Amino acid sequence: MTRACTDGSDTFDLNHHGDADAAPGLIDLAVNVRAGMPPQWLRRRLSAALDDVAAYPDARAATEAISARHGRSLDEVLPTAGGAEAFTLIARGLRPGVEVRRPVVVHPQFTEPEVALTAAGHAVSRTVLSSDDGFTFDATSVPDDADLVVIGNPTNPTSVLHPAATIEPLARPGRVLVVDEAFMDAVPGETESLAGRCDVPGLVVLRSLTKTWGLAGIRAGYLLGPAELVERFRSVQPPWSVSSLAVEAMRACMERAALDQAERLAVVDEPVRRWVAERLRQLGGAVVPHARAPFLLVRFPRGDELRRSLRDAGWAVRRGDTFPGLGPDWMRIAVRDEPTMSRFLDQLSRHFTPLRPAS
Repeated sequence: MTRACTDGSDTFDLNHHGDADAAPGLIDLAVNVRAGMPPQWLRRRLSAALDDVAAYPDARAATEAISARHGRSLDEVLPTAGGAEAFTLIARGLRPGVEVRRPVVVHPQFTEPEVALTAAGHAVSRTVLSSDDGFTFDATSVPDDADLVVIGNPTNPTSVLHPAATIEPLARPGRVLVVDEAFMDAVPGETESLAGRCDVPGLVVLRSLTKTWGLAGIRAGYLLGPAELVERFRSVQPPWSVSSLAVEAMRACMERAALDQAERLAVVDEPVRRWVAERLRQLGGAVVPHARAPFLLVRFPRGDELRRSLRDAGWAVRRGDTFPGLGPDWMRIAVRDEPTMSRFLDQLSRHFTPLRPAS
């Protein structure tokens, strides 16, 4: 069941991100960046690129690599300084009240799109999905007059992977459809991705290298879309915003060996995520079903108290109440390696079993 579209006036701290929940000395399950990354081969590539940092960066090599990886023409590709810049370029490149009169963001999801749109002068409406049906999405829940729609897939923080067939109906002439696929490379086979689709009108897909490859500090991402839209976004992008290191990271991570490694990592992660989800349910948590991203969204009775207790015990998880559609009982838990998650679950089992709901 999808809740009615709202005008975005509810008060949520949209500028809060997982890094604010982490802190030195805590085991970090709050930030959705793979631990132990980047791998040594990527570190070597980045280290070698330091020889060129005296020169201004040139993103053409990254554009070519991304174009080849997704089968898109060069004018349909724009490297960006991470997903955050991509959202800002979209917000600034489409003038409020002129090209865009009714932008709608589908929540719960990453809050940066709404922040960027609001900062650029857009009056954002929200379509809020419900936990009652596992945050599933129905295109009819988006108002017909929406001319810009933003949706995540798989969605942060719910970990829900929407079928492409439920997103495609959003597309129509005169509407820009933005699909945030920042976590799609964590899905085996990248099923439901729309990144290679050139036949969907107004479709803009955002991708990130941050999550799988541990590159949050380098800011490496890109967007794909119709050439005329990409040119609009390029026209408002600051000169040299994509660094030399980000360019090299994009080149390296588009190569076949890197794509194969990302696929292997995604396959290895799936059984660990399913095991963690089942254990959380056994401990009394209401876990969003069918999770496909490298994190889980779970609701515990007195979840805000539990989150603070976990922090006192040395564990950081992401609070949920800053996401529209969620409340203080929700938390997002990044899924790490099995030994780390086993220690975390043991901590829950030993210290917080009184929080289980009565049977």
